Parts: sequence; C-alpha cells; structure tokens
Amino acid sequence: MKTLFSALLLVLSISVFSQNMTNAKLKAIIEESSDQIEGSNGRWQFSINQIVFVVLTDSTNNRMRIISPIAQMAAVEDKYVKAALIANFHSALDVKYAISDDILWSAFIHPLKELTDEQVKSAISQVYFANVNFGSTYASTSLVFPGKETEGEEEPKEKTPFEKRKF
Repeated sequence: MKTLFSALLLVLSISVFSQNMTNAKLKAIIEESSDQIEGSNGRWQFSINQIVFVVLTDSTNNRMRIISPIAQMAAVEDKYVKAALIANFHSALDVKYAISDDILWSAFIHPLKELTDEQVKSAISQVYFANVNFGSTYASTSLVFPGKETEGEEEPKEKTPFEKRKF
C-alpha cells in the first residue's frame, strides 16, 4: 500500500510540474502557430490566416487571455448576439463570445501557470474557429453539446420577470 501511495504521489507531482506555463513558453507556442507576431513579454499581437489575435498575461495574478476581435458592436444585430450567448453554452466550449470596449471578441481566459502546451494550442485553435464561425455555426470545435432547438418556436404570450421554468 505504501508503494502504491508513493507511486501515485510521484505521478501527481510530475503532472503538476509539467503544467507550469510561462511567458517564454507561451511566446514560443505562439511563434510556432502564427503567421507573424509582435509585441513584448506578456503582450503579443499575432495573426493566423489574416485573423488577428491578442494575448495578454498577468504573471503576478496567474491570469492570461487569448482574444480575437470579431466586429464592432454597432454592426452586430441583436439576433447574432443572442445566438452567440446560446453558443457559449453549446458550441463555443472553452472559448466564449464576449463584449468589451464596444467590440465583440472570441476569448479564452485561463490561469497561466496551469496551462499545458496542448491546451494553449487548443485555445488558439478554438479562438480562431469561434471568430470565423461567428454568424454561421458559432462553433469553436466539431464538438457541440446538444440543446433545445429554438428556431421556429413561438415566444410565450406573457412573461413575468424571473419566471420559474421547468427543466
């Protein structure tokens, strides 16, 4: 039993230490993945197939985000914003659609140190696909969580605030 516990502890410690993302590692992954990169430590802009990305890190607070601007909010109809919110639940997965400074973004936000190389590569891919699929499938990968179909359904005649719903 003691040997099993020691082996388990060793495996756990190796996996924890392998997830120690730094700005230097992050920059190397971005350089490998992108067409071009510019910026300085923890503040990069890069592109893939003419889609612009921004990566911002805060090592002190162990945070980072990979974001990509999709459109100015003034140009986005409400039905697309609603579809993006639904996609945040079903098809955007690790990436979310978000609004900041009147810009609609695809965004991946995560603790920095805990990221693996594979998660960063997946995040870049998902931010890219959420951006290019906005207005069509809104998908960041081929995986979609099923949900109730809303197209063609009638809205209830009367709604009360904070109406209780059956699930």
